Amino acid sequence: MNAIIKSINPKSPAEKTIISPGDVLRKINGEEINDVLDYKYASYDKHLVLELKSPQGKLKLVRIRKDEGVDLGLEFETYLMDKERSCANKCIFCFIDQNPKGMRQTIYYKDDDVRLSFLQGNYITLTNLSPRDIERIIKLRISPINVSMHTMDPKLREYMLGNKNAGAGIETLRELSRAGIMLNCQIVCCPGVNDGAHLQQSIKELMSIGRNINSVSVVPVGLTKHRAGLVELRPVEREDARRIIRIVGHYGNLCVEKFDSRVFFCADELYIKAGYKLPQDEFYEIYPQLENGVGMMRLLITEFEEAMEEMAVESGGFENAQFSVATGVAAKRYLTKLLMTAAKKYDRINGTVYGIRNEFYGESVTVAGLVTGGDLIARLKGLSLGSRLLIPRNMLRRGEDVFLDDVTVSDVSKALGVPVRVVEQDGADLLEAFLGR
Repeated sequence: MNAIIKSINPKSPAEKTIISPGDVLRKINGEEINDVLDYKYASYDKHLVLELKSPQGKLKLVRIRKDEGVDLGLEFETYLMDKERSCANKCIFCFIDQNPKGMRQTIYYKDDDVRLSFLQGNYITLTNLSPRDIERIIKLRISPINVSMHTMDPKLREYMLGNKNAGAGIETLRELSRAGIMLNCQIVCCPGVNDGAHLQQSIKELMSIGRNINSVSVVPVGLTKHRAGLVELRPVEREDARRIIRIVGHYGNLCVEKFDSRVFFCADELYIKAGYKLPQDEFYEIYPQLENGVGMMRLLITEFEEAMEEMAVESGGFENAQFSVATGVAAKRYLTKLLMTAAKKYDRINGTVYGIRNEFYGESVTVAGLVTGGDLIARLKGLSLGSRLLIPRNMLRRGEDVFLDDVTVSDVSKALGVPVRVVEQDGADLLEAFLGR
């Protein structure tokens, strides 16, 4: 048991009790606490009895009254209060396996933990769940869960995930759906493997499960230049992307008629590869799969245009100076168009957008989220970047200022001799960054 209390939040229900840092939380209202999900579930009620053990082994019983749903205010030594579950699969398309050697160890770690799926939106494969795990998901109403499915063919799923138990995950998906658990699914399309007729069949089977399949994203396989010794795969080309979009669009239209929701969505990257325009804002409904790159660019454009309508031309507090924007090759034309649109309204805007060619992973990788600090420096070194360099937040590790290659934002700023402004994934923040607020 790892439910060791690290600290107690000020003004929380637990603050004025005898609970102390170092105590181990054992039970709440008689329910054993083994991890963060047990804790959140058991501490929801108004009246609680906590059983704890002090570092000296003394038993403590603490009664707490609070409003329903209010957090107790306990912080634990580890986020999950338990060991994180790693992935036991050998997926033929796994991006982590395509990293070069010599990076920090955390880059190579693969999680496959249902708790992180619920709490942070991570995708899991359902291959490491025991019957007890499934029972607990249903009992605690752990929903929604994000699932990497890739195919609904059991044998093909075993091959794609490199796991003889992967086919059983399809029945687990059905069982969770029957129990009322909402599921967001992902299909990584590998040409010649799970596209075409396989993709159509997977979509039809997911449709047959019903509305507890909340959304399904279809994304192209990402291939780096570091694939020595891995299964040979080919990238999604223009015609592949167009066929995928036609299939997903057809069944999405059927879902609109049947479920009043499109359910199935293609990632932005597929439209870019196909040479198609991005769908309009209403197409994406409530943007259920932004983290998978589904509608991310359309939402950014929509937010940017709305911010332009609200922000007056004479708005003060902005800087009138040349600046630069760095992004992935795929997003360059969209950001350039937004920059030109804004420049027509605000004469103080004077910027240049640079698409950063990815030497670290290979030129086939074009998304901004995989641009490294080293490639930024190599591409922009010696250029006149103006008063500031704008980069998107998704180039950095979550909550940190470090790129994938361990280069920091301050390293980039120092090497290029220009202040670096990190722009949130938000159209209004992008406009303000253009304007130099």
